[in-house]
Amino acid sequence: MSAKSISQLTRRAIEAGEGILRLTPTWVPRSFLVPGRRLKLATEDLYAFGAHRGGIDERWLASTTEAMNENRTPDEGLSYVVADGERFTLRDAVESEPTRLIGRRLWTEYQRWPVYSKFFDNLGPIPHHLHQNDAQAQLVGRLGKPEAYYFPPQMNFHSGYFPHTYFGLEPGTTKTEIQRCLERWECGDNGILDYSKAYRLRPGTGWLVPPGLLHAPGSLVTYEPQWGSDVLAMFQSMVDGRYVPWDLLVQDVPLEKRRDLGFLIELIDWPSNTDPNFKAHHYLEPIHDADTQCEGFEDRWILYGQVEGRQCFTAKELTVAPGAHGTVRDHGASGLIVVQGQGRVGAMKVSSPNSIRFGELTDDELFVSDEAARQGIEIENFSAHEPLVLLRYFGPDANPQGPFLPAHANGSHTGANVI
Repeated sequence: MSAKSISQLTRRAIEAGEGILRLTPTWVPRSFLVPGRRLKLATEDLYAFGAHRGGIDERWLASTTEAMNENRTPDEGLSYVVADGERFTLRDAVESEPTRLIGRRLWTEYQRWPVYSKFFDNLGPIPHHLHQNDAQAQLVGRLGKPEAYYFPPQMNFHSGYFPHTYFGLEPGTTKTEIQRCLERWECGDNGILDYSKAYRLRPGTGWLVPPGLLHAPGSLVTYEPQWGSDVLAMFQSMVDGRYVPWDLLVQDVPLEKRRDLGFLIELIDWPSNTDPNFKAHHYLEPIHDADTQCEGFEDRWILYGQVEGRQCFTAKELTVAPGAHGTVRDHGASGLIVVQGQGRVGAMKVSSPNSIRFGELTDDELFVSDEAARQGIEIENFSAHEPLVLLRYFGPDANPQGPFLPAHANGSHTGANVI
């Protein structure tokens, strides 16, 4: 499809949706994980990419970022807009109408929608791993990745096999001890979790995860806004009896450094990982947003805070009571997903599906343009009995008035407490 055609389609879609675009579900497989089967994808489609690619355990939301999977399809991870019977990527739509869709500030600074979110759903834990910071990722021409986790109650009707996440390293852990774990990679379990601490996960709460922080996510379904990158380094050689290839440790490391254990150890942010007050600086409880004052509306900050002095993303959970309607105004564009109920968001009817076939269109995912968000969007719950629950995530610095976490001891992660 030509750039001219995409531009015309995008403009028509913006006008028809009153500033809101409808998106198709974007499914992503992971070869090293086992799906938890709670994303509402039909069971017979869990291996729709082929068994060699692994099961589908992720759904990416309002994404203009490609998934860096081995043997991936060319558009893997990219969200598609549906309009006038045509499909085109959200990335192309943003490039054709940047100011209307993401706002002049974001386009000028990033030349793209720089964040995305996902649901990930695994039966058991993920290997202990980290995401590189910008300086480390730039060595291979990539971007660093901060991220954050929220556990939607509506999607966690079953907790999976291990609803706990290991974070960081025990205070006092030495670089020599972790280097020895890497040296034992081919000996089975390399024992890195012996130096970490597991936290029980609770639906309706979250965590802020900066680059360089080791974490082994547990088995709750997780809503995960993050920077628009897919870099990682796995530091655990075996999880749930499954071998983790060395390649997954070094896939985003310069070729000449892939056996340099000293270099690999320095990917770890040691002050953050060994912080004795780790939970206070990373754990998130929802906070009511008093600025949303529609009767029957409860809008809560679920993900917030700063990473290395900047607000990379924020996220909110909006619950609309049965029969309620009102207008919500935001300070920037957002990716929106419905996790419960049915109703209307602007001109778009929305509902949370019960079951989804691979390739099927749903009514639960939208992209709300910067233009529409600032003007205000009318939201209505059609049900007389069930709440309508929406999750929406925002780009960098969209909500400077939002809550912050307490300051980290070394001043590098979360900024000042303004609550």
